[in-house]
Amino acid sequence: MALPICLTVIAIFTLCCVINCNNGVEAFHDIYPDLQSISARSVSKLQRTGYHFQPRKNWINDPNGPMYYNGIYHLFYQYNPKGAVWGNIVWGHAVSKDLINWKELEPALYPSKPFDKYGVWSGSATVLPGKGPVILYTGVIDKQSNEVQLYAIPENKSDPFLRKWVKPKAFNPIVVADHSMNASVFRDPTTAWWSKDGHWRMLIGGRRKDRGMAYLYRSKDFVKWIQAKHPIHSAASTGMWECPDFYPVSLKGKNGLDISVVGSSSIKHVLKNSLDLTRYEYYTIGTYFKNKDKYIPDNTSEDGWGGLRYDYGNFYASKSFFDPSKNRRILWAWANESDSKEDDVKKGWAGIQSIPRTVWLDYGGKQLVQWPVEELNSLRKKEVKISHQKLKKGQHVEVKGITAAQADVEVTFSFSSLDRAEPFDSRWVNAQDLCSQKGSKVQGGVGPFGLLTLASEKLEEFTPVFFRIFKAPNKHVILMCSDARSSSLKRELYKPSFAGFVNVDLAKNKKLSLKSLIDHSVVESFGAGGRTNILSRVYPTLAIKKKAHLFVFNNGTEHITVEYLKAWSMKSARRN
Repeated sequence: MALPICLTVIAIFTLCCVINCNNGVEAFHDIYPDLQSISARSVSKLQRTGYHFQPRKNWINDPNGPMYYNGIYHLFYQYNPKGAVWGNIVWGHAVSKDLINWKELEPALYPSKPFDKYGVWSGSATVLPGKGPVILYTGVIDKQSNEVQLYAIPENKSDPFLRKWVKPKAFNPIVVADHSMNASVFRDPTTAWWSKDGHWRMLIGGRRKDRGMAYLYRSKDFVKWIQAKHPIHSAASTGMWECPDFYPVSLKGKNGLDISVVGSSSIKHVLKNSLDLTRYEYYTIGTYFKNKDKYIPDNTSEDGWGGLRYDYGNFYASKSFFDPSKNRRILWAWANESDSKEDDVKKGWAGIQSIPRTVWLDYGGKQLVQWPVEELNSLRKKEVKISHQKLKKGQHVEVKGITAAQADVEVTFSFSSLDRAEPFDSRWVNAQDLCSQKGSKVQGGVGPFGLLTLASEKLEEFTPVFFRIFKAPNKHVILMCSDARSSSLKRELYKPSFAGFVNVDLAKNKKLSLKSLIDHSVVESFGAGGRTNILSRVYPTLAIKKKAHLFVFNNGTEHITVEYLKAWSMKSARRN
């Protein structure tokens, strides 16, 4: 839910504790009963994406159970087949051979049994050796929103698209919250991993008072699950942990690892959770002690709201999977909305999926790196280049010759000196607040410099993606922003100034790179090779289709050089 956060998250959480929000039952989406079954007669194509995945119409949210099986990629997702706001949720299903071009199928799961009569929520897929894929998902069993964990298997494993799934009665539900747990905050099972002790293991997200929990369960046969004595990890004052994800990463190279790889000195583990209170995602890197079934983050990874994030924008409920065909780990996420519910109903659709990203551990071992899957390059067509272009203070130069509303841009900036960098105030701990204070129009020393995407000709509208460099006592601090405040003339939109800090050492190389994927109503950006990433949903009114422009700019006193820029018009992905 990309809704304006009018209170700080601390105030929200305090308020919920005081008034016992929803009588202890935690809601995780706004519900509009009068709108959830209104289907638009015609779907507006005006700002629909060309190469980001979205179904032909209606509402979409969390990616569920992505997997690669028998040469086919499967993406499931939370989907409303009847309207463009949340409600009537089923598991939508699409298949692909390249992660870019998709064929939509009929829903894979929908409420049909007593144990999921009131909801089929998020989950994961695990491919069991010699047996095939199994879906683990959350069902809502009663009107009190009590959640249980369920499983489903393909009706016909010889069907290459796995169109139909069945929910065996014999063991469902496979996991029920015990009496000490709040069953209304008990959801989103992870992909399971197998250990040499003969057990499968999975995690389920939860909350105990204000403490976020990742509950651990074990099974020998994948249907009878036993809760471990302790959660694999938890953290105080973080609230509900939705959509947990847990997987190994290699200390060397970019190759991904199967989730069952554990116990090696050459790997670390990643634990990600989606915080219901903030609607942002956080991850830590640490060590999984398999004999104790405990995960301990490294001292360089902070649990909670000040921690590392996959993405600092409209990016939530992510799910990763291991792709054995190319030995890589791929990450998906729901790019939630910034448009109003009324406009969603009018245009007939809401929500998209991010571009699938390859994810690996940075060479320093302290953070992850993400990059769009290589298959996306197949959509590139007309290319333009700029090189060794100097930008003086206040200068912006248009990148001409491409379709600026549907483009892929890669640029490297350099600067001869950092002497003019502004002093960094140690109280600036929140990058998003700093971006709001020092936006793209506020002159600095080194920066702001970057791209003006989805810009109107006279710059009445634009979405700037930019860097700004500060001088701290012992290092330089780099701020990356994607600021939607000037993105549209529509006042009712959610237009935040998303931002994150970039962890690179400028003393070694006075250069910064930026990649932006521009797709009508989304700007998905990767800073410094994918170390800091920001996805923004924007809805310009002037800068649409052929009226959209792209510029490079500099509003700092230090001259900036565009070392090289490559930009491509992007073809639309094939659908069905």
